Amino acid sequence: MADPWQECMDYAVVLARKAGDIIRGALKEEISVMTKSSPVDLVTETDQKVENFIISLIKEKYPSHSFIGEESVAAGEGSILTANPTWIIDPIDGTTNFVHRFDSSFMLTN
Repeated sequence: MADPWQECMDYAVVLARKAGDIIRGALKEEISVMTKSSPVDLVTETDQKVENFIISLIKEKYPSHSFIGEESVAAGEGSILTANPTWIIDPIDGTTNFVHRFDSSFMLTN
């Protein structure tokens, strides 16, 4: 019998690679930058796109799972904890580095 937690972890790796492809592609374009709670708390359209992409794919595979997305919560969406498995999503870990195109983990290849 397959371990459901390992299956989720394996799927998270697949999603991270797909998200990395989106992020690397965005580096070739102009980056639209907005602020959240302060002038140094940045969010980009790519952050939002990646978060929505990840959530939509997880919902397809695991419809009963819940989500707490950094960008969704920052935009005012509530986060309610339940007994459901919950994915916590930070679409670009290092948005400031991404905005300034500093070398970071999103620059890595598979």
